[in-house]
Amino acid sequence: MPTLFDAAGGAPGPRRQVLTVSELNGVVRALLEEGLPAVWVEGEVSNLRRYPSGHTYFTLKDETAQVSAVLFRGHAATLRFRPEDGIKVLVHGRVGLYEARGAYQIVVERMEPAGLGALQLALEQLKTRLQAEGLLDPRRKRPLPLLPRRIGIVTSPSGAALRDVLRVLERRFAQVGVVLAPARVQGAGAAAEIADGVRALNRLGGLDVIIVTRGGGSIEDLWAFNEEIVARAIAASAIPVISAVGHEVDVTLADLVADLRAPTPSAAAEMVIVSRGEIADRLTGLRRRLRSAGRLALAGSRRRLEMSGGAAAFAAVAARLCAAIQDVDDLGGRLHAGLDGRLTAARHHLALLAQRMTPTRLAERVAGRRAGLENLEARVRTAATARLRARRDRAGALAGRLHALSPLAVLGRGYAICCDAAGGAILKDATAVAPGAAVRVRLHRGRLACEVKEVEDVTRDEAL
Repeated sequence: MPTLFDAAGGAPGPRRQVLTVSELNGVVRALLEEGLPAVWVEGEVSNLRRYPSGHTYFTLKDETAQVSAVLFRGHAATLRFRPEDGIKVLVHGRVGLYEARGAYQIVVERMEPAGLGALQLALEQLKTRLQAEGLLDPRRKRPLPLLPRRIGIVTSPSGAALRDVLRVLERRFAQVGVVLAPARVQGAGAAAEIADGVRALNRLGGLDVIIVTRGGGSIEDLWAFNEEIVARAIAASAIPVISAVGHEVDVTLADLVADLRAPTPSAAAEMVIVSRGEIADRLTGLRRRLRSAGRLALAGSRRRLEMSGGAAAFAAVAARLCAAIQDVDDLGGRLHAGLDGRLTAARHHLALLAQRMTPTRLAERVAGRRAGLENLEARVRTAATARLRARRDRAGALAGRLHALSPLAVLGRGYAICCDAAGGAILKDATAVAPGAAVRVRLHRGRLACEVKEVEDVTRDEAL
């Protein structure tokens, strides 16, 4: 190492060496790292700061001194608890110098709570946080259904806890349905699988209660049930949850958050459903209590009635009964009177009908009806004859008019119809044929086959 001061009075010697600040800090850093190996230091955490990079900076102090410390992200991820101000800890690390500031510090590689295990401290910290959010409040716990139809179970499919639960359920009420959500119950990833199992059973629907369970073990074995993800999944479950983790002396965070804690898996099955015998005993007890309550209520009412004046009460009841009887009699009399009046009217009407229905009256009515029918028949016959005669006369007139307009009638008056013998066309003009042409003449009776000898001009004849 370079000699910075002479041995005599501390003044710079003739062969002095001047260092920069950076060089000085480098020398001090080398002295600290080489001369002081990794150490354990106990102290109280204060002025703790966490940066987005994941690194944590804090001060470690006791009653009279303090030292800076840094916990880098890689080592911070291995901690089982969360460092906070005021916690006494044991740290293990290297002593070094942060050259940029000239401050020596401890680079922490391991950290443990002083006097309390890391797992226990982590559990206490999480419990305090969940308590502040109200997740451990007893008032939010829900009652279990008396006779669940389907039960969900979150546990290891190969564990003894599942066999214990199924055996007890079979003995107490074999008809109940069971849905298993398999999950690891210890080790890395177990907490996530347990939470996923609780959420999956909620999504499935149709379940009345969920049992989260496993057998006993050390705090490390049961630690998955102390994880925050499991606690929040149980708290968010819409279905009531029973937690049965470990033995009776084991208490996990899942036990505190669940709606009901069972000391063992078998006890959870006992608590979730009552047996047939218990139901029968409970019904018998309720029947006895109901009968006793009825007798007591009747006796109390009788005593109150006697104390309030039984004679007056009975007199009031008798008076109301008499009034009711009179009302019934009055209504009965009115009913009989009404029925008698209607019966008399019906009898009178029947007598009138009987008088109108005698053989003489019936014969008279039949004779009157027959005469009316005969008169109506004569009128119909006369009207029909008149209408027929009028129609016949009109038809004759129309036939006469039609005959007068008929070509046959014209022929009957001496006229004839001349047609071309070849084409059959009716000849209207004499110039349409030539002499020697063959024609046919239609008379009133019969036809003539003729030959034209001469054609005369009609216009000339009219002139003559």
